[in-house]
Amino acid sequence: MTLAARTTAEQSRATLALRPSASFVATHVTQDISERASTYLRAGFPVHFRGPAGTGKTTLALHVAALIGRPVMLIVGDEEFTAADLVGGQNGYRYRRVVDRFIHSVVKYEEDAVQRWVDNRLTTACREGYTLIYDEFTRSRPEANNILLTVLEERMLVLPTAGREESYIRVHPEFRAIFTSNPQEYAGVHEAQDALSDRLITIDLDFYDEHTEAMIVAASSGADIETAMCVVGLVHAYRASGAYSQTPTMRAALMIARVITLEGMRPSAENPRFVDICLDILGSKKSFGNREQDLRKQHRKMLLDLIAAHCF
Repeated sequence: MTLAARTTAEQSRATLALRPSASFVATHVTQDISERASTYLRAGFPVHFRGPAGTGKTTLALHVAALIGRPVMLIVGDEEFTAADLVGGQNGYRYRRVVDRFIHSVVKYEEDAVQRWVDNRLTTACREGYTLIYDEFTRSRPEANNILLTVLEERMLVLPTAGREESYIRVHPEFRAIFTSNPQEYAGVHEAQDALSDRLITIDLDFYDEHTEAMIVAASSGADIETAMCVVGLVHAYRASGAYSQTPTMRAALMIARVITLEGMRPSAENPRFVDICLDILGSKKSFGNREQDLRKQHRKMLLDLIAAHCF
């Protein structure tokens, strides 16, 4: 297989052919967010889902992208990203050798090597009209994301001229972009430059109400709605207490519900096994020093009281 054919095959494998998932929980809250985002994208504006961990940013991005019906190119932000990781660069060489035997007693050789350009995911999405999902884009350095400014505004992708005949490409009319970020993260996260943020329509996400979370947990874990409501109520109560170092999200409720459903267990404060599962998953959200044994005991008692109040 030639380098060009291999590159095309690799880019094809990098795309996702998404369809709206039957397991997506379409409550009035999630449906409203999806419809608003779809409207903005149809109008040609990029959408930015911003919210803390566990609010379903990536799930919503994938769902909205599936509604568009175009192939999806997924990028996950990274501190080591450069513009070349988004656009592409020189990768390998094309060799040519010419043998001249015009005069049979004289043999002339001519050889040269030309570097090959390989498109990366942003270039492919712009060229082919794919939907780009840039997950946690603030984990990439702002200078790496500068290439997006002309893509989103002027609909033009500027390319490095070395090794290429074209210096820019016009962005395909069907190209759409969805971004996600977590403003509460502090490690390995950069603040988005104003020029980029100004080009995005930002939808701020927060934790859902108990009913919405319970429906999502039930659909994702296989638990019945009564079990999901019990577990979600417990997690919401713990979140409201503020007695944690790391915010307990819907993922904590999903973990508990999935494990007890797998075990065929009902949520009950009278079941030591269920209590241990809750303590393992929720207790880890609070950090203690080596000399804080009394605080550790108080925290455990508080969790036991919450379990007793919500899972009886």
